Amino acid sequence: MTNQTEIKTAARQEWMGLLARAPEGAMLALWNGLSDRPHFDWLRRPEVGGVMVRGRAGSTGAPFNLGEMTVTRCSVVLDDGTVGHGYVQGRSKPKAEAAALIDAMMQTPAAGTLRSELLEPLKQQMQASKTARAAKAAATKVEFFTMVRGED
Repeated sequence: MTNQTEIKTAARQEWMGLLARAPEGAMLALWNGLSDRPHFDWLRRPEVGGVMVRGRAGSTGAPFNLGEMTVTRCSVVLDDGTVGHGYVQGRSKPKAEAAALIDAMMQTPAAGTLRSELLEPLKQQMQASKTARAAKAAATKVEFFTMVRGED
């Protein structure tokens, strides 16, 4: 039983992380292209706030406050009682609303369709962008070397 819960939690963390990191334009374009939009009620309308970002030196040191970041959060409930939450970086209320609705829909039988029509294309777009950025950076790479003169 616990294993199933852990698997569901990990899957939800993955899609919520993808939605939080996704570029707003790409995510909303895919979202607006979907035909089935569920009816929902607000639990928490989109609101902008700040969170403290923490870090660790070398990933192992003591945690320290790195700085603040703006986030927008939102919560919705579908007609069948499924609750969805959206937390996104920045001040985009439409993106937070879409993220909350997608989270709720991913917990329903519509998950398969949503995964193939929205999450997978979004993941592919983000990976292509990351690969292009890495290729551009690699093109400017400079390697330094030292020649030995033969003297001690």
